[in-house]
Amino acid sequence: MKVNRIVSIAFLFVVLGISGLGAQSSLKGMSANGSTGLYSIPSGRIGWERSSDLGLDLGYHAVIYEKKASHIPKMALSLFKWVELNAVFDIQPKGNNDKETDFITGAKIQFPLKNTALALGGNFQSLNIGSSDYFHYRAGQIYVAVTYSGRFFDMPAETTVVFGKTFRQYHSDSNIDFGMGFDMILLPAYLENIVHWVTDFANFSYSVGTISADSYYRGVINTGLRIDLSAIPALNKFKFIIDILMTDAFDKNRAFSIGAVFGIPIL
Repeated sequence: MKVNRIVSIAFLFVVLGISGLGAQSSLKGMSANGSTGLYSIPSGRIGWERSSDLGLDLGYHAVIYEKKASHIPKMALSLFKWVELNAVFDIQPKGNNDKETDFITGAKIQFPLKNTALALGGNFQSLNIGSSDYFHYRAGQIYVAVTYSGRFFDMPAETTVVFGKTFRQYHSDSNIDFGMGFDMILLPAYLENIVHWVTDFANFSYSVGTISADSYYRGVINTGLRIDLSAIPALNKFKFIIDILMTDAFDKNRAFSIGAVFGIPIL
């Protein structure tokens, strides 16, 4: 718990240091469970909130832990500029402790606020699908996410705060989900809004049954780079994002994650 307090205090200093609402275009990457967000946490935004009545995002993340890899293909559909639906398969290596293939599906509704993105959402998790070795169980989460823009060290940034609750089959607790993170554009004068530093901290991970992160007892911090190739003029009609991240960076369960997202406006 001491580490959690230190990290939480550090994030509060980051939030306090980001002041003044910015007008920069928001990068709408995908979290590991398919919702628009950072890595563990969803954001208050949806994938095509102001640019398309129907937008499709396709993504993939690999989480590499102890020479094993979890493969996470995903998709998200944005509707009417205020609704998002998403789905993910988390295909984990057979015999990975008590984990195998998981399915996660979720939905998010964004409220039309002028300077702050606010969304209500939730997800359903079906864990250890088709496993003959480990029992199949279910979990779910509800949450509210708030995202707002500002500047940090004179670089554009967005901060996200999430509150929610996770429900697990066969297990009850009184924990409240809390997450906080930021997305900061690094050296925009030189790198033309292409390179982002993304970090999030939460007492929950993208699902209950991840390959590595033990968020239930200690919380997780994930950090790394998000490369926005759609900032290149020739690609600006699409979404093309590459992630290079370390997950659960402060604990022995730390893992390496790479991923990509491609999105297209349909209507």
